Amino acid sequence: MIAIIGGSGVYDPHMLQNVRDISVDTEFGTIALKSGNHQGKSVYFLARHGSTHSVPPHLVNYRGNIRALQQLKVERIISTSAVGSLRKEMNPGDLVLLDQFIDFTKNRHYTFFDDKVVHTDVTNPYCSQLRAIICQAAKDIDIPLHPGGTYICTEGPRFETPAEINMFSLMGGHVVGMTNVPEVVLARETKICYASIAAVTNYAAGISPTRITHQEVIDIMDKNSEMIKKLIAKIIEMIPQTKTCECGD
Repeated sequence: MIAIIGGSGVYDPHMLQNVRDISVDTEFGTIALKSGNHQGKSVYFLARHGSTHSVPPHLVNYRGNIRALQQLKVERIISTSAVGSLRKEMNPGDLVLLDQFIDFTKNRHYTFFDDKVVHTDVTNPYCSQLRAIICQAAKDIDIPLHPGGTYICTEGPRFETPAEINMFSLMGGHVVGMTNVPEVVLARETKICYASIAAVTNYAAGISPTRITHQEVIDIMDKNSEMIKKLIAKIIEMIPQTKTCECGD
């Protein structure tokens, strides 16, 4: 079972066939998503911000979303998100395959383990097997992809100040966004393989010569959405049954 978590600009699962709406009841609420298939594989599609982009990043039901996918017996998650660039070499329109994160969120539910002590290893937070498949898929269909990048996750929903962006850059960050944490951590807690493709929509504050607007983010994502969908379709085709990663250990 494979799931796609679509971020800003990636709302509709056009790469799937036989799409239908379903809902899953969890202890964190009822989660609405879509099911379909591609190349004979069962695929679920979950719009992180809702089908009309109405849920802000700090109010996304991350635990409900991941629990629903776990209950559906999903084994691999491919996520997308819009990000700002902290580096001049990562331009608006570029795709970045994340390999590390730094968490600056403040008020979120970070874990499923509230009733016992569990320390989850996130030395390699993103699935090594999925990342290798994504790199190869991008190469096969000639889609440029930065093969690594550190994601700075902020609380939102405001954009960051130039001083914060300068600090994040000095800390080794490559891109900044508001949704990857705790999503990636919760996936690891449930032993679901998880990889994330970040789409650069703008240079971050202080790097960009102009003020950042939400419409700027949406416009770039709309422009790149077909390319992202094409890449995801290729990734789904290439995912094998056998796992060779450490995500389930």
